[in-house]
Amino acid sequence: MSDPLFEYLCRLGDNTLVLGHRVSEWCGVAPVLEEDIALANTALDLIGQTQLWLGLAGDVEGAGRDADKLAFHRDVWDFRNLLLVEQPNGDFGQTMMRQFLFDAWYVDYLRALTKSSHEQIAAIAEKSLKEVTYHFERSSDTVIGLGDGTEESHERMQAALDRLWPFVGEMFVSDDVDAAMVEKGIAPDPASLRDAFDARVNAALEEATLTRPEDNFAHKGGKSGARHTEHLGHMLTQMQWLQRAYPDATW
Repeated sequence: MSDPLFEYLCRLGDNTLVLGHRVSEWCGVAPVLEEDIALANTALDLIGQTQLWLGLAGDVEGAGRDADKLAFHRDVWDFRNLLLVEQPNGDFGQTMMRQFLFDAWYVDYLRALTKSSHEQIAAIAEKSLKEVTYHFERSSDTVIGLGDGTEESHERMQAALDRLWPFVGEMFVSDDVDAAMVEKGIAPDPASLRDAFDARVNAALEEATLTRPEDNFAHKGGKSGARHTEHLGHMLTQMQWLQRAYPDATW
């Protein structure tokens, strides 16, 4: 296994990279102009965080790979993101439900990272937390508004929740990399964040008149690579096309 710290930073960067790209796919096709702008800004925030996480990962690796190379020159089996973030956008409701579930986890995860023993990680977390706090407020308000809206919007949001809920469990599973980060005081034990996540999610779902599904963990095979669905491979084909077609091209 590679350096646990490098592996860990890739996980954080891959989460924001993949979700940022997914959200960016709405640019120009969102339901209304206001949402088009809001989703584009969310995507930009996430990609900005990617630059920080993967940039630090490249420094830790010390192999001459910067954030761009880690983003564009790895193949699907080298990505370490949560399965949740690579799920297709679906309709607008599914996109916002995916964002809400991620935000509800990420906001408390970042808050814990602000106390990291690793000064650079703590600094990135503090900067990112301001953005993600707003992301959570917006995504939870949207889930509540659509869930407690029309009959059709309620049904769509419940369907989105039912589809995405099986991917939630992965957020709270630990492996050797997590254990190494906990031992060094770099990151929290993922399982320790479950109660806060449940409290955030349950409060919003109750207000949205949505029924939380039974836990049904879809993740299999550990956090490392070779476990992604076809969704990520298709997405990377789009995201990395220019770099693959014109390797190392410059403007």
